[in-house]
Amino acid sequence: MFTGIVEAVGSIANIVSNGEDISITVHSGTLDMSDVKLGDSIATNGICLTVVAFDSSSFSADLSVETLNKTGFRNYQVGDRVNLEKAMLPTTRFGGHIVSGHVDGVGTIVERIPVGRAVEYWVEMPQDIERYVAQKGSITVDGISLTVNDLRKQGFKLTIVPHTTQQTIIDEFEVGRQVNLEVDVLARYMERLLGVEEQDSQGSSITMEFLQQNGFA
Repeated sequence: MFTGIVEAVGSIANIVSNGEDISITVHSGTLDMSDVKLGDSIATNGICLTVVAFDSSSFSADLSVETLNKTGFRNYQVGDRVNLEKAMLPTTRFGGHIVSGHVDGVGTIVERIPVGRAVEYWVEMPQDIERYVAQKGSITVDGISLTVNDLRKQGFKLTIVPHTTQQTIIDEFEVGRQVNLEVDVLARYMERLLGVEEQDSQGSSITMEFLQQNGFA
């Protein structure tokens, strides 16, 4: 589990093809590797990767065919920079939102508009995740916890302040770039609860009215 608060920017040091899947090595940049162990999870551009080897300045991970098919990693090259975040601890300050590291789809940057010291981005999203994205709700873009500031058909707007630009790779986002998207997991659970309620012949006390009254919608 992650928070979407990027801890460091790393870079792809090596990519090895293993038939249909790949193994990668990532230079960890300023990420503190002193407490990393084999089997730990490190979110890499929003993708939860399992550490299979590491040293003080890098880690390696395997990426399955499923991961390559569902994320932007199929287009990554050696030298590409990536956002990094270690899995959260029970004592971690929760500055972002609940992030699982399971990418829901790949979006595309379609507009980039400087506004004062900030930059606005419009991101085109796959139709099948559109229903999970709400104005002023949370979304993870390449591992960054961000707020949706506006919506349109199959698109949402982000407003990026200078601090986020400095601490992540978002300054590299240009029109046409593909980005990993993960919707707020609470939206998925809400849909599941409501779907079960509709299908349950015995009925359920969980309704949209109940969720709204208790601050979940």
